[in-house]
Amino acid sequence: MIDPPMRNAIYQLHLAGVSQHQISRQLNISRHTAQQVIRLQGAMPRTVRRDKIDIDSELLRRLHEECDGWVQRMHEKLVEEHEIEVAYSTLTRKVRELGLGQRATEPCARVPDEAGAEMQHDTSVYDIPLSGKKTRLVASLLYLRYSKRRYLKFYRSFNRFRMKCFFHEALMFWGYSAKQCIIDNTNLARLRGSGSRAVMVPEMATFAQRYGFEFVCHGLGHSDRKAGEERSFWTVETSFLPGRCFENLEDLNEQASQWATVRMYHRPVSKTKLIPAKAFEHERGYLHELSAHLPAPYREEQRGTDQYGYVAFDGNYYWIPGGKSLDVKLLVYADHIEIYHQRDCLARYALPLDGVKNARVGPKGQALPRPMPQNRHGGSEPEEKRLRAMGSDVSAYVDYVLAAPGIQRHRLLRQLVCLSQKIPQELFVQAVARALRYRVTGFETLQRIAWFCLSQNGLDLPDVEIDEEYRQRAAYLEGYITDEPDLSRYDEPSPGTDDRDLPESEVGDVG
Repeated sequence: MIDPPMRNAIYQLHLAGVSQHQISRQLNISRHTAQQVIRLQGAMPRTVRRDKIDIDSELLRRLHEECDGWVQRMHEKLVEEHEIEVAYSTLTRKVRELGLGQRATEPCARVPDEAGAEMQHDTSVYDIPLSGKKTRLVASLLYLRYSKRRYLKFYRSFNRFRMKCFFHEALMFWGYSAKQCIIDNTNLARLRGSGSRAVMVPEMATFAQRYGFEFVCHGLGHSDRKAGEERSFWTVETSFLPGRCFENLEDLNEQASQWATVRMYHRPVSKTKLIPAKAFEHERGYLHELSAHLPAPYREEQRGTDQYGYVAFDGNYYWIPGGKSLDVKLLVYADHIEIYHQRDCLARYALPLDGVKNARVGPKGQALPRPMPQNRHGGSEPEEKRLRAMGSDVSAYVDYVLAAPGIQRHRLLRQLVCLSQKIPQELFVQAVARALRYRVTGFETLQRIAWFCLSQNGLDLPDVEIDEEYRQRAAYLEGYITDEPDLSRYDEPSPGTDDRDLPESEVGDVG
């Protein structure tokens, strides 16, 4: 579109006697455009769209409220219910003009970047494939605002203890900490209040003081106060996670550490071309230097050993040499545990890899005792093998049970083996096939299916084999010579009870 100053220049050149051909060459426009402007004497054309659609503003406000602000749904209702054919881009423009869907709060005041003044922390949940299976994990990220340095680690769950372990690991890796750490209003560090009125949990305030910083909560709805942290998570989603494969949580954290502390540390930031490694060298003089001997955070657990000297913790069993039953104290760190008894450290063990359960752990170079821990959970491999040998129908049901979430698989397999011993195998296979057809995993329901198949087929339960030599057993002979109990009193109704007080099924015949 030719703006008014250009139109005026074209018309003034025409009045000065310059030809249209010369005007088009001097002003780099087409001769057709110059001809139109001269015909209108340099004025802007007055055009009115014939297909202009006028939508009632009250209707848009009502639809915006009904659709919870989703413009796509508003567009569908306008076209389908109100028969208003409007382009989606036109609708979004009208919604913006009416001020609908805009931020309820103004952006927070911009805080200038100051060396050594601030770091930011937040968490985000991701569904990440581990060995091809999607697993929900929590990403924890610490970010230095001035030098743009990051530290990233993933957890299966994130609580206050893991938050302290993460800060210790990240800050000790850097060797420095900033004066403040901006966080959201999470209850992991905040006791009450929000924003500038937030009061921190005394435990977390003391923890932060040890490392030379303090937690500061941003205002409600002002996540842009830690925009660098939010942008870092966007970088994780677009630069780290795509195109990578992870075998387990340890492999994921190893790659995340290399990405955050090596690759991104020496990579220039896209807009400013700032290199975090060089910026950190400048910021180092403004940060609080940490002592290399700061103790790592831990939590205490009280336990008792079994008769074989095993201590149960987090699904695994740790052996204490000596084989005595003791009341011990466990100091649980981020990557290992220490076992104490009366202030003496009896053992120190590294925690097993993620996902390892039911394992026995002992001192290196020392054989574990042959007896198993008292509460060790056994597998159901023998029961599974026995069931699969009964045919393809039973094997298919076992596969379905093992894949079904939310059930106790080992217990159900053992119950199936017990049921197969109580009824004929033909009937058991028929009941299991019916349970697979209707996707039944409850054992009580499967039992009812078995009794139903038994009644339909007219099958009888097998006779119990009785060993006739039981009369010669000592226990039988000892009880045989005792007097039989008198059960006649159970045949008479209780005093004060007549037939009117009994249900119809218990009222005897009269006469």
